[in-house]
Amino acid sequence: MICGVVLVIGLLVTRLNRDTPVLPSEIALPDGARAQAFTQGGTWYAVVTDRDQILIFDRLTGALRQTVDVTANK
Repeated sequence: MICGVVLVIGLLVTRLNRDTPVLPSEIALPDGARAQAFTQGGTWYAVVTDRDQILIFDRLTGALRQTVDVTANK
């Protein structure tokens, strides 16, 4: 039982000490757009706006790579 507790604590310590991803300090959205969600990959990050758009930015430069319009299937 003691070994199990020590193992769980050891795993928690090693998992929680990993490098956390670096978030951009500032994101420039189009005029009037408000962010609703944020996600990131290895070389990009994306913002979902209240205008039903997904804006994909380059992680290194912060430049807008792509805009995806979200439409509902009816």
